[in-house]
Amino acid sequence: MERLAALRQQLQAENREAILITNPINVAYLSGFTGTAGMLFITEDKAALMTDFRYLEQAAQQAPAYEVVDVAGDSWKRLAELLHTVGCSMLAVEADHLTVDTYNKINAAVDGITVQPIISPVVRLRAVKSAAEIAAIESAQKIADEAFTEILSIIKPGVRERDIALELEFIMRKKGASGLSFTMIVGSGSRSALPHGVASDKVVAAGDAVVLDFGCIVDGYCSDMTRTVFVSKVSDKQRRIYEFVLEAQQTALAGLRAGMSGREGDALARDVLVKAGLGDYFGHGLGHGVGREIHEAPRLSVSSQDTLQPKMVVTVEPGVYLPGEFGVRIEDMVVVEENGIRNLTASTKELICL
Repeated sequence: MERLAALRQQLQAENREAILITNPINVAYLSGFTGTAGMLFITEDKAALMTDFRYLEQAAQQAPAYEVVDVAGDSWKRLAELLHTVGCSMLAVEADHLTVDTYNKINAAVDGITVQPIISPVVRLRAVKSAAEIAAIESAQKIADEAFTEILSIIKPGVRERDIALELEFIMRKKGASGLSFTMIVGSGSRSALPHGVASDKVVAAGDAVVLDFGCIVDGYCSDMTRTVFVSKVSDKQRRIYEFVLEAQQTALAGLRAGMSGREGDALARDVLVKAGLGDYFGHGLGHGVGREIHEAPRLSVSSQDTLQPKMVVTVEPGVYLPGEFGVRIEDMVVVEENGIRNLTASTKELICL
């Protein structure tokens, strides 16, 4: 109910009569309903969960604060009926989720009612986490940390990237994860220079850098971490790049705090790499919010004007990628606090050579 009340406050502040929530992640966040077919119709006085016959009982159990409405095979007709019943002249919709086709269908069905596509206000609500949400994220990160420790014995010359990824997933699921936060990244050798190089059939070789970027889901919330390890030997160049990336990350971890913009947070790490002559090889932002989805608000990047607030959970993940050679990324997940951060990631960042 607190989340529903917070959304209504936002709608009132923006002078919006009604909103249709169609993003399944936002539906679950606001109502608790986890079915694959459901929408929320919300006004100042009405909260309805629109679904079909398959989910009527589940909806009533999971979303007791909402009136369950059977769409009876025609969602948009039922939506129009609801709008006319409550006397709305305007309906806000989630522009950051709807397809053009769905938007057109809504417009056609609610003849005479203005449809306003807006960036979902739920995005802003989800950015600041509750204590229960942070606890779930922390549990997911604990599993990821434990899995990292265990996977180190598997990484050696002759092992495929794909086998490392499969073993990591098995370890995390065995420890209680319900799934992966995202398609796992395991990149070795020159493939470690691919920021999103998902696991392939490449075989790990002596001298390779191996980037492991992974996370899991616990109670609907994601974890996210990256570590870079080396196999059999470490060249002077690899060691030097690793130390610069680690310095950049530690500088950001020491400087991040509530009140700064995402751009200012990004600059903490980026300035270190630019000074080292590596700025051109750090092509993505410093981090992003994590919650029910692996990428949420806020963003830490050169263009971000998001303001960091207490209880936001963000990643801190500088990286350097040398095409055709190797890459290094180090990523922790942290909770923003008034005067700094609390790091949820426990895995060592000492250079590891296996």
